[in-house]
Amino acid sequence: MNGENDILEFGAGSGVLAAQILFELGRLGQLPNKYYILELSAELQHRQKQTLTKVLPELMDRVVWLSALPQHFLGVVIANEVLDAMPAKRLIKTQDDFVELGVDCKDDQLVWQPFEQAYVNDQILLPNEVDTGYTTEVNARAIAWVDTLSEVMDQGLVLLIDYGMGRDEYFHPQRGEGTLRCYYQHKASDDPFVHIGEQDITTSVNFSDIADQATNSGFTIAGYATQAMFLISLGIDEYLSNESDENKRITLAQQIKQLVLPSAMGESFKVLALTKNTQVKLKGFSEQDLTYKL
Repeated sequence: MNGENDILEFGAGSGVLAAQILFELGRLGQLPNKYYILELSAELQHRQKQTLTKVLPELMDRVVWLSALPQHFLGVVIANEVLDAMPAKRLIKTQDDFVELGVDCKDDQLVWQPFEQAYVNDQILLPNEVDTGYTTEVNARAIAWVDTLSEVMDQGLVLLIDYGMGRDEYFHPQRGEGTLRCYYQHKASDDPFVHIGEQDITTSVNFSDIADQATNSGFTIAGYATQAMFLISLGIDEYLSNESDENKRITLAQQIKQLVLPSAMGESFKVLALTKNTQVKLKGFSEQDLTYKL
């Protein structure tokens, strides 16, 4: 596994993004040697294979599924909504320290229960000037993942695309209830103790923590921007102007709006680029680079 233009995607979901990337790279004559997908779910692997076989059967010999991280990887790593899916810890500020919140059962109801000892993690910088009762989340798993990725990656580029923000915004004094969100049948709430096992539970990514660990692990920060400005810098509007079919233009316009409008995913989703042992100027950050906010 030593191709210099391989791609590794973490958690490819339905396989649609992989199919779109391979299609576009094929159109540009820039196909990777191999497109690796690290996917632990057998069900999702099956869905991904169905999607790619249906759309790009001629490229299936380039797609390889992995169950563990490759060693000595050279190429591009893509992690789209991977970090926010990792288990996080919820913390609450006491008079003296932050403590972790566990889960207890009282009167047949699940409730938050603070630990007695202070939460300590040298890799995570917690806010000092917040009131007692301030609640937030930390994701040590995501930080460890960045460190592990650096260990197995010899050279290349990492693109992290996720819902999140920098440290100052993440720990804003008015964000006293944290970033925990639950989704059940397209409805959002902040209560993880209902619809247990049936709803998605997620927290936002603290990109400052990720960037700090990345730098400590041997990566270089190559850019940080909102998803909207990243896509605009790459010329997403050209896809609309190049489409001649009116019905397809309407559909494409709606899809672009979902990706770039501030009220949709444009501002809340961020793109963080990391490089290792390579220097590259990325067009995606030509219109905006918010690295100074990390």
